[in-house]
Amino acid sequence: MIDRNDIGHRVQDAYGRVGILRDIDPTWEDPSHPPHDRPRRPIAFISPEHGGREWHADPTTVTRT
Repeated sequence: MIDRNDIGHRVQDAYGRVGILRDIDPTWEDPSHPPHDRPRRPIAFISPEHGGREWHADPTTVTRT
């Protein structure tokens, strides 16, 4: 599992995707849910090493490489 000390470092998610950890939000709310039904959960934001679209993952499934 990663934490805020790993921001800026290379990480790998549970699907094998590798990128740079950009941030961890411990109380992220999914904007695709209606405003009255947005459960809060921790989320890790990861960017591809050489550019591209950022993705997010459960921080408990991400490891530093």
